[in-house]
Amino acid sequence: MANSSIPLQKTKNSQGNNKVPGRYLIALLLILFLVSLLTVISHYDFIKLNNVFLMIMRWVAITGIIGYAMYKKSLTTWILISMIVGAEFGHDMPDIAVNMQVISKIFLRLIKTIIAPLLFATIVVGIAGHSNLKQVGRMGWKSLVYFEIVSTLALFIGLIAINVSKAGVGVQVPEAVSHSEIPQVEALTGSEIILHVFPENIARSIYEGQVLQIVVFSLLFGIAVAMLKEKFRKPMLVFTEALAETMFKFTEIIMYFAPFAVFAAIAYSIGHMGLEILVNLFKLLATLYVSLIVFLVGILLPVALLFRIPVRKFIKAISEPVTIAFATTSSESALPVAMERMEEFGVPRKIVAFVMPTGYSFNLDGTTLYLSLATIFVAQVCGIHLSFDRQLLIVFTLMLTSKGVAGVPRASLVILLGTAASFGLPAWPIYIILGIDELMDMARTSVNVIGNCLATAVIARWEGEFNPDAEPVNRN
Repeated sequence: MANSSIPLQKTKNSQGNNKVPGRYLIALLLILFLVSLLTVISHYDFIKLNNVFLMIMRWVAITGIIGYAMYKKSLTTWILISMIVGAEFGHDMPDIAVNMQVISKIFLRLIKTIIAPLLFATIVVGIAGHSNLKQVGRMGWKSLVYFEIVSTLALFIGLIAINVSKAGVGVQVPEAVSHSEIPQVEALTGSEIILHVFPENIARSIYEGQVLQIVVFSLLFGIAVAMLKEKFRKPMLVFTEALAETMFKFTEIIMYFAPFAVFAAIAYSIGHMGLEILVNLFKLLATLYVSLIVFLVGILLPVALLFRIPVRKFIKAISEPVTIAFATTSSESALPVAMERMEEFGVPRKIVAFVMPTGYSFNLDGTTLYLSLATIFVAQVCGIHLSFDRQLLIVFTLMLTSKGVAGVPRASLVILLGTAASFGLPAWPIYIILGIDELMDMARTSVNVIGNCLATAVIARWEGEFNPDAEPVNRN
């Protein structure tokens, strides 16, 4: 597609090629092993070791880990390591850690500023930029129907998984924390819920963070732009594309602050609630990974078999782009390679060029599953009971709000904050999730890429143009 809002860019720099010296890595692993051994020996009282000595040894190991991050020079590495440093800091110095929430609040406030303009720009570009769907005909509606069915199934799997695992239940939250940001929300009637979907004043919707209202306004605006004459449509499309790219860059700038925010969020959480909170976090992490596996095996695999997609050959074709997506936590970084591999897999270029970029706006399987799971986790941590119909309304909201931001690493944080605000959920549990968001983002981004690669093959088969036995394209 000529009007794709996802730029095709090189992935070489995204992957990083800063190697850690072998000797340094061996020394670091030995130190980590020694510190772990001493901690276990002391914990089970085999040998009673001084707590101050153990703390010094742990910080020696952390200093070595920081040195590793300095070699790697990767934002992803820094975010992961800041989680370890924050946990240790919160455990050793809780009196200081409990006052560090302001740092993560600054980060989340900056993220909130992105919500309205990013959603508006990406949705308008996604609709008006693909206004030639009429010319594409069957491929257009088939793609959109497929995207919506599969992503909705992903939402329900996430919803079921978190209700079964109850990962957020049982968190002992100090009273000062639990009441600090919980807004009073009145129950809405059926007619009020319907009216609440439609914006009365778009400026007010933006101010109050009403994501669903912003989405409805953006959808109508995008349709209106698509219906304009070319001389009016083009400048509006150029503006919204420029706004989308600007907000992507804005997000990149803010993400450089992410390691500090993760450090502060974990330190604050552990300073207040102790290391026990890590149990709930890893329950959430395990719930996500298990539910994503269920989605891959229970939904995508049957879809592949139904449309007679050669599974082994497909796995081989997508292995490289999925690895890139897992390492960089950005679907966009894997897009050029994914498009090339799917063409080599036997999908015609015209279908790859349409379905893949469109899927990056409308088919975020991993992200939608995560969002339904994380939203209910926030409610569970706060002890807020969400009725079944309320949870269905959340699913309906996420069906719309989870579109169009696949190109931004950790963009799901933007949607999660907006959804929490829309349903009167407090933001402070998201500070806790932020600590392991990087680990979750790796998995959900990989599933996004798998889902979009499969979608191109499915639409090609549906159109009768899939040829997996074709000779690989010669690019010389």
